Amino acid sequence: MKKTVLILAAAVFVFASVNAKEKKSKKDKNAPAPVCCMKVFTNNVDSMSYALGMNVGADFSKNLKAIPGGKSNIDLLIKGFATAMKGDSTLMTPEVATEYFRNYMTNAQKAETEAKKSEGEKFLATNSTAPGVIVTPSGLQYKVITPAEGPKPTAKDTVKVHYTGTLLDGKVFDSSVERGEPIEFPLGQVIPGWTEGVQLMSIGSKYKFFVPYNLGYGEQGTQGGPIPGFATLTFEVELLGIKTYQEPAPEPVAAPAAAPATKKAVKPAAKPVAKKK
Repeated sequence: MKKTVLILAAAVFVFASVNAKEKKSKKDKNAPAPVCCMKVFTNNVDSMSYALGMNVGADFSKNLKAIPGGKSNIDLLIKGFATAMKGDSTLMTPEVATEYFRNYMTNAQKAETEAKKSEGEKFLATNSTAPGVIVTPSGLQYKVITPAEGPKPTAKDTVKVHYTGTLLDGKVFDSSVERGEPIEFPLGQVIPGWTEGVQLMSIGSKYKFFVPYNLGYGEQGTQGGPIPGFATLTFEVELLGIKTYQEPAPEPVAAPAAAPATKKAVKPAAKPVAKKK
């Protein structure tokens, strides 16, 4: 059932992509006319089947790169796929295949994680002895690129910065500099490496931070994003402004309402005592 859903989903994706491309080409009057309804084989079913396989294969090839280690045997993958599609006898039962794939992914992810963690630890150990690099008790490393004097922000303040964040391989994963627009945020609401590091800066200064994974995005990274788990990160940060946190004024306490005055009971006038005759 799952395989059927996967095939149908792939087909829907292909046809949706084709439909989107056709709409896009209609909007662009200068675009060349698409080649439509080309029959490569002797009948339409064969041509459609080949086209579907080609599109699904191209998309599947991109997804293979997400497998830990990025390695796979394409020939055996195609052989297993074709055998299962035809219903022929396979070298593994579906249960064994599922279990093997699950175990492989678990072990490969673990190995990849350990490699990433080890890479960061080795980098930080070497970098800690580099000229100008200072290591704080938490393990954060930084280097002053442009010094400046003046007040420094606290964790409660809002800061305005320009920054560029990179992975150890030099790949930029985020940059306000490239966007051409600085960013403001409360300093206590970002990763610990930033909260600690930016408090060392004064307006006009520029620092380079080397952030261990435990002061960054942790063991998980940004799931589905550009930062993997256990990633050591580097940031070049320029502090442009500080908005000092203001304690909210205490709300005035309303005075207790005065108790209503109690009315004194009025004693009835005493009746005159009749004189004895």
